[in-house]
Amino acid sequence: MNQHSKTKLALVAAAAILAGSAAFAQQQFYNIVDGSPLSFDDAMEEGRDTEAVKHFMETGENLYNESEDPEVMAEAEDLYLAMCSGCHGHYAEGKIGPGLNDDYWTYPSNDTDVGLFSTLYGGATGQMGPMWGSLTLDEMLHTMAWVRHLYVGEPNTAGWLTEEQRARFTPFKPKEKDKADSEQS
Repeated sequence: MNQHSKTKLALVAAAAILAGSAAFAQQQFYNIVDGSPLSFDDAMEEGRDTEAVKHFMETGENLYNESEDPEVMAEAEDLYLAMCSGCHGHYAEGKIGPGLNDDYWTYPSNDTDVGLFSTLYGGATGQMGPMWGSLTLDEMLHTMAWVRHLYVGEPNTAGWLTEEQRARFTPFKPKEKDKADSEQS
């Protein structure tokens, strides 16, 4: 094999390694019930190209979880109340569907943002259908941020928090007026 062929072979091998590394960097998403890979072909076009969605698809980290932007959190709350609270309760305490604000997860992978996203996108058992036709990918990330905001457990048991986030995390406590209103409904 001459030097030119060796160089060409080395470049092809390097390209294959780099392509494999890039593919490895992407998160993998699986149906929470049957374990099959989730396809995003059915996801709405709108909301696919936001910075938060691109970052999440690469890293599995939801940028909205730590948002201090009141507009982001207001949208997150509105989406949760419209799409989730009927089954999971205003404070994610559980009603027809399981509670989402404590340490117990019906599907243990929901302790990670990739797992919770997979449940939202692909659905679960019971009445929890897939949300890919009702919410954009970006809206799913907003909704997840509100669920994480409502967490009432200890920071050290919140698998989606980094060590830095755990150090500053404060469990959710509803305002007394909100709590009274919720108990009456």
